[in-house]
Amino acid sequence: MSFTINNNFGAAVALQGMNRTAGEMAVNQNRITTGFKVASTKDDSAAFTIAQSMRGDVAGMQSVSGSLSRAKSVVDVAVSGAEQISDILNQMEAKALQASDEGIDTASRAAINRDFAALRDQINSVVNSSVFNNTNLLRGASSTNPGTDTVSALRTTLDGDPGTAGFQSDNLTVANVDLGFGATAGAVITLTTADGVATAADARTMVETLRTSKANVNTALSTLGSASRDIDAQISFTTRLTDAVESGVSKLVDADLAKESARFQALQVKQQLGIQALSIANQAPQAIMGLFR
Repeated sequence: MSFTINNNFGAAVALQGMNRTAGEMAVNQNRITTGFKVASTKDDSAAFTIAQSMRGDVAGMQSVSGSLSRAKSVVDVAVSGAEQISDILNQMEAKALQASDEGIDTASRAAINRDFAALRDQINSVVNSSVFNNTNLLRGASSTNPGTDTVSALRTTLDGDPGTAGFQSDNLTVANVDLGFGATAGAVITLTTADGVATAADARTMVETLRTSKANVNTALSTLGSASRDIDAQISFTTRLTDAVESGVSKLVDADLAKESARFQALQVKQQLGIQALSIANQAPQAIMGLFR
């Protein structure tokens, strides 16, 4: 064993150990502070790149969810309007059946006809009011209501490549169902704005017209209801997919804080031991003085 005062190799080794411990503590404290084990490309370039790509997918799917939610609101407003119109048609049919009785006096028939006309006019009012986000699925092109509305929404599809975390989207479109009518009969509700039950013959004709209209409206309701269910399914799927991707990002970059806390305590002990080792190493040259006493 040689003794020298020019170099203290023990102290150098102890100092290197302390520097490593300090570096490990800096990494550990950064993880505890940020909550990330991969906060930048310096930590793990591969994991960080994959996580960034997956975060982009999450942002895209959140946009899809917003688009689907808006479309769902438009369709739900249309469904509510169509259901109300169906109820009105039932009331109109009851009035028409009542007015088809030949034995009703003139005053009663006139009162029934007024009620019938009021219900008839409510239909177009409901159609024109069934608007959400400037979109109306119950109003078609006509001289009084130009333009045909549809609602489109993005929907999520898996991209089919099991080696990627990406997704694709395309458009889900719900076409309008024209429940309006004017001076001429509508395509779905086969009434005109002049129809009434002023006579028993008119009333009998209206009963058949209303039954046809009710069947058409029920078909329209079925179409709108199916569209609403499709959108609900897409919203549910997109939500589950978003959750799965976010979970994947978390596994890639999030720190295990319980583990990091335990690691921090271990590093503190290691740091204290390093200080003691350096202190002992620094005292070694003093032993040389004993050789000269």
